[in-house]
Amino acid sequence: MHLAPRVPRRAIAAVTIALLATAVGCAPQPEDKASDQASTSTGTTCAKGKLATQTSGKLTIATDQPAYEPWFEDDKPANGKGFESAVAYAVAKQLGYDKSAVTWQSVPFNKAFAPGVKTFDFDINQVSISTERKKAVDFSSGYYDVRQAVIALKGSKAAKATSIAGLKGLKLGAQVGTTSLNYISDVVKPTQDEAAFSKNDQAISALKNGQVDAIVTDLPTAFYVTSAEVTNAKIVGQFENQGGTPEQFGLVLDKGSALTSCVTSAVDALRKDGTLAALEKQWLSDAVDAPVLK
Repeated sequence: MHLAPRVPRRAIAAVTIALLATAVGCAPQPEDKASDQASTSTGTTCAKGKLATQTSGKLTIATDQPAYEPWFEDDKPANGKGFESAVAYAVAKQLGYDKSAVTWQSVPFNKAFAPGVKTFDFDINQVSISTERKKAVDFSSGYYDVRQAVIALKGSKAAKATSIAGLKGLKLGAQVGTTSLNYISDVVKPTQDEAAFSKNDQAISALKNGQVDAIVTDLPTAFYVTSAEVTNAKIVGQFENQGGTPEQFGLVLDKGSALTSCVTSAVDALRKDGTLAALEKQWLSDAVDAPVLK
């Protein structure tokens, strides 16, 4: 996820973002799609462009810095390029805010879902929805279904692993606070302590330097890393979703935010009308075969 020359897109889709003809409903969402709504959001309307945002008439969106490909391009979230930048602007438009009314803010990954009052309206930064995180923040419904993958240098012992058992004796690493790191400790359960890095680019450097045998990232990032950053690396495989429920990235909001149900309704509308699928096809490379590790 360290910045590198853009990988050519194998498929570019024309995306049409349809505005809803009437105000988006604000009914609280089920537990598996969004966090519980606080009583403060009861009765809140989702009037286009008139939400109770941090700054009246503006929508403040946060993400980490640097902002990595393929989620953002050129480390510039405001340019509308990259999957998450495009999704953010699609959600903003659905809520009634055009591009000129969107303000971007830099917030470290771990801080986005840590307890405490937020300075943004929502954060978009590959944050997986989880029960534990819902204790501190609200989530929208999921905007992307994701799997975790293992990356290793070609020709290494790790690169030859064909199962979870084949990973157990290896030194594995991932970014701290991520579900990638959780998959190492909870699914692989290696005999060596996992290595936690504050940034993904540090994990990638550790892989290059032989400090770890393999690293775990989300699958789209793994495709990007192996095609553009560490070309002598390969995707060893991907993990199955745990518990039968797909892992999803969600937009992060302040706990009890009056905006949560409105933002969730916007995401749901974009999924229903095909916008999210079109953006995924445009900005995330078509999936190549990655064996499933069992």
